[in-house]
Amino acid sequence: MNIENIEAFVYINHYGSFNKAADVLFLTQPTVTARIQSLERELDCKVFDRHGKQILLTEKGRQFLPYAQQIVQTFQKGKHHLQSKKTMSNELRIGSTVSVSNYLMPDLLMVLNYRFPDVRFKLFTNTTDELINKLIAKELDLAFVRKIVNPAFQSFPFYEDPIRLYVYKEHPLASEGTASIRSIRHEPLIFFECGSLDWLRIHRVFESLEQPPNIVFQADNLETAKKLVIRKAGICFLPELCARQEMQEGTLVPVDIIETAGISLQTNLISLTGENSLFVESLLERVAELSY
Repeated sequence: MNIENIEAFVYINHYGSFNKAADVLFLTQPTVTARIQSLERELDCKVFDRHGKQILLTEKGRQFLPYAQQIVQTFQKGKHHLQSKKTMSNELRIGSTVSVSNYLMPDLLMVLNYRFPDVRFKLFTNTTDELINKLIAKELDLAFVRKIVNPAFQSFPFYEDPIRLYVYKEHPLASEGTASIRSIRHEPLIFFECGSLDWLRIHRVFESLEQPPNIVFQADNLETAKKLVIRKAGICFLPELCARQEMQEGTLVPVDIIETAGISLQTNLISLTGENSLFVESLLERVAELSY
């Protein structure tokens, strides 16, 4: 059985599209279609059904999927192991989202430099989607991204960052410590937007109210949103990590909102399966020791 046919099957299921799988595999769509047809001949059954534009697994496809995923992951790990250099590279290219770059990376780089003094580190900041594309194209070695599931990568939960409401120190809520969504419905809100599902959950909490929240500013930059709160332009939901220094200084005060308890941003460390294991292990070992 051809491993490339199984790989095409796994990627089409993951992305729900022949075209998208072809892009990720750097193939043409007809080539991917031909590989699935070949796989179906080898298995003597159909693995996908088309319902309009939707691609769905057949019952036989669902049964075969876990075995196919295991085959692809084992093959990739073995291939990377055989092709890996005997000596460690003297350069590590690391990608990260803006928040990781601003608030985690300085500490992480100190850890890496201490453990690997002969390695030069190059940093790249971008969105999760762009970082994934660069990792697939081997323009990066490691990346810190929002939580994803992708069969091409090994992915490790790295940091959980609670999202909380923050107010300036003179705000009436600063002395209360807790509030409800209803009690802040008329407050001027600064909304940070990063496009992740976690922020959509914050939006949905407000949908239970009879009227929309009073959003006066929308910002795509955490530092901008934070400074607007400090200047008393409004109050804002922020990841705890970005407000840590201001909390210690007393310029920002966290307020626990009952309805948003448990919502957090999860950062994952990802790399191509089987690659850069020494760096990955070092980061995972040391992350708990960093004083966040």
